[in-house]
Amino acid sequence: MPQVLDPGKARTMDEFIGELRLLKAWAGGPSITEITRRVHQDWRRAGRPRTEWPARSTIGNCFLPGRRRPNPDLLLAVVRALAGGDEATVALWRQALRTVLGEAEAAARVRACDRLPAGPSQLLGRTRAASTVAAALTAARRPGAVVLEGTVGVGKTSLALHVARRIATRSSTGAPVLFARLRGSAPTGPAADPAAVLEIFLRLLGVTGDRIPHGVTARAALYRQLLRDTSALVVLDDAADAEQVRPLLPGDPACRTLVTSRRVMRALPGATRLTVEPLAPDDSVALLRRTAGAEPRATDTAAFRRIAADLGHLPLALTLIGRHMRQHTGWTLADYHSETVVPLALEEGVRAAIAASDAQTPPDSRKLLRLLALHPLDRTDTARAVALAGECEQAVRRHLDALCAAHLLTETGPGRFRMPALVRAYAEERVGLDVPATSIRQALCRVRAHTEAAGAGPARVLAA
Repeated sequence: MPQVLDPGKARTMDEFIGELRLLKAWAGGPSITEITRRVHQDWRRAGRPRTEWPARSTIGNCFLPGRRRPNPDLLLAVVRALAGGDEATVALWRQALRTVLGEAEAAARVRACDRLPAGPSQLLGRTRAASTVAAALTAARRPGAVVLEGTVGVGKTSLALHVARRIATRSSTGAPVLFARLRGSAPTGPAADPAAVLEIFLRLLGVTGDRIPHGVTARAALYRQLLRDTSALVVLDDAADAEQVRPLLPGDPACRTLVTSRRVMRALPGATRLTVEPLAPDDSVALLRRTAGAEPRATDTAAFRRIAADLGHLPLALTLIGRHMRQHTGWTLADYHSETVVPLALEEGVRAAIAASDAQTPPDSRKLLRLLALHPLDRTDTARAVALAGECEQAVRRHLDALCAAHLLTETGPGRFRMPALVRAYAEERVGLDVPATSIRQALCRVRAHTEAAGAGPARVLAA
């Protein structure tokens, strides 16, 4: 079998069906009638009763996308018929099918409810941002959504829920409130299937199971019909992309939808996109102090400011380090220096969160992220990125765009980029593990030559 026919590449049932159609073409494109004959022949040899033999139309349906309840036994029978009974090939496809069905089952496990999750009553440092989000939701008297985008750990969910609670409190009694975690950046497992989210939403809106239609399109239509003129509030947390969110939009100007995502949602129609920025220094210190809960340390404001700056003023990292302070009372503030506090934050949970975003970017973009960590500064430009990557400018620009879309880089100006401190620390960890030493040395030579050619003297780059 040619190398291109690799069912292991499939991550969804539709992708598996696509590989099955390629297998059919590789086998010479036998007709559905011929494949049915082969399956019947195999099942007769295996002693299976004639009442179990599939009809021609059933075999034909195996090649159609959009299958909700695939029959693994039948699909593997089709594979065996196309592969000439080669059991090694059948075993390969069996494993791929198990993986796909496991992913589909995981995607169908959705956390959704008709109320907002509990959270802190006070949200530090977000007064202006909360007012901006609330105003955007109020002003959006058209189908669409307000999307809160931003880097890992910046506090998108906390801000969204804070605003949503204020709106829900002021809304008219009886207006539906729907919330779902879409797992777009979950460290493990697939993102939530929008069809599964819609099934739960419909049940929460009073639709009995026998009235819930099959297929995401039909479910979305019924969902929008039920929410028409209801002033519903819909909160979709941690979205993967616009394709996942689009079926979940109420589509009615009277409804308000709030979405959070680590990804840039340019393809979402009618959306108002707002970037959530890190906390201001004073608010970072306040969050760190509140989480640490250590009064004797409260007077050393300079130390708290230094720690907050090392953490990039990210609420997730500040909370993790504050919790560490609370649990390790023998540590002084001097113990939390930059060489300690950043690795601690990574170890306590930031590494896994960044890795989840990193894993969703293309391989060449991930490689560039690691090579950028060879440059001693957190800021770079397109020309230096080209030198590090050793690729043409057009390709490198695509990589930079992908990293910016995942909020692993920030474009501070035309062709100029900044890497957040904790992302940089993650990339420094990974470069020696993921990039061959030879490639690192070549990248360092190229960037030295680029810097010297630019007239800046010998390049200040990390040693190989």
